Amino acid sequence: MNNITQTNNYRWYVLATVSIGTFMATLDSSIVNVALPTISKQLYSNLSSLQWVVTAYLLTISSLLPVFGRIADLLGRKKIYSLGFLVFTLGSILCGLAQSLGFLIGMRVLQAVGASMLMSNGVAIVTAVFPPQERGRALGLTGTVVALGSLTGPALGGILIGLSSWHFIFFINLPIGLIGFVMARLILPIDKPKKEKEDFDFAGAILFSSGMISLLLGINNGEDWGWSSFPIITSIILGLILLTVFAVVERRVQHPMIDFSMFRSRPFLIGNLSGWLCFVAMFANTMLLPFYLQQILLYTPSQVGLLMTVFPITMAIVAPLSGNASDKFGPMILTTTGLGIIALGLFYFSTLTPSTQFYQVIPGSLLMGLGSGMFQSPNNSSVMSSVPRQKLGVAGGINSLVRNVGMITGIAFSVSLFEALGGETAPQPGQTAAFMFAYHTVMLVAMAIAIFAAFISLNRKSYSKSDSPHPEQ
Repeated sequence: MNNITQTNNYRWYVLATVSIGTFMATLDSSIVNVALPTISKQLYSNLSSLQWVVTAYLLTISSLLPVFGRIADLLGRKKIYSLGFLVFTLGSILCGLAQSLGFLIGMRVLQAVGASMLMSNGVAIVTAVFPPQERGRALGLTGTVVALGSLTGPALGGILIGLSSWHFIFFINLPIGLIGFVMARLILPIDKPKKEKEDFDFAGAILFSSGMISLLLGINNGEDWGWSSFPIITSIILGLILLTVFAVVERRVQHPMIDFSMFRSRPFLIGNLSGWLCFVAMFANTMLLPFYLQQILLYTPSQVGLLMTVFPITMAIVAPLSGNASDKFGPMILTTTGLGIIALGLFYFSTLTPSTQFYQVIPGSLLMGLGSGMFQSPNNSSVMSSVPRQKLGVAGGINSLVRNVGMITGIAFSVSLFEALGGETAPQPGQTAAFMFAYHTVMLVAMAIAIFAAFISLNRKSYSKSDSPHPEQ
């Protein structure tokens, strides 16, 4: 270990270790969706029950990201990140052994606990060991790993299910998780403990987690249960009340779980706000595009899968280049331009017709991948470079939380608006015009959201080296 830490390339070994956790978490998110139809048949579950395999995982991660970020700031990011590998791997094994839907959902929650340990600290670890002039490049490579994990999941999942059974989509995490744990223990830097001891804000953690679960539960299920239904209204109102109480409590405790003074930093506030809007806009299209391709253009699932790979491939190529450029020129131009390109891509999708050819869909996905790759790496670097080193964990948790909430909001917004305009995800003959009108409208609204995000991004200040956290030695 000493030989590695003393080499000039040590920071790149750290990036490689963090990339294993990033790849495993994103791989698992995309690989599960492919297996849902098979799981439904073998465990005799309906769609409304089956969706909790995905929903429970997403809600758990979203409610725990800042919590584990704060815990890592207190106890050490190496400890929490290493433990995250073990918890995620254990959860994966138990998911693979599941013989009932209830047990599978429970183990997905355990798996999500491990994933939140990894996701809340990965960016913080990379930010801490890389100097400002290389930070964007490193986070750009992390973006490439995210894209590759998302890209590999569906293909690998299909192969594993075809050769064996759905259980192996979880067992595949065993070797990855064990390798990641060993590398984390050997390579990640030992955190320097703070001289003064800070208490963990248990009240804040409980209020935040409960509030986020309640709020996101309502948003995520609003379309299925009805936005005016008693459970949805109650869930959303309760979530807002709990989060409001959380904000009040945080201002009164000596060592809050989330230090709201971080939001006084313009790059931190602008970066998180524009990032949230970016994911809302992108996931409006991510949700509806497969229905357009299958229900209107009548493409096979394999053709749809091929078209959907254009986005992550483009992003994987652009992200490290954009991150490297942000180290030289700052984040503002790249993030704003990236959001503008995303808006252009959404406008392109709003021009598609029921007679669009296969090759004519590709430019829209190329634009979305290019814009996302240009935006995310510089934006993450800008956000993480705006906070002191002792708050990197919770900042990374908030950054990841914003991404997840943006995804959930984008999906809920797009489906609700689409159906409110008369669109049907499984249109009958004669309903094509209504589908296209609703789809085009959602794309134009998403485009407006991306443009708004671009104007917000223009108000950020480029991070300065003197204000950035110093790399850990």
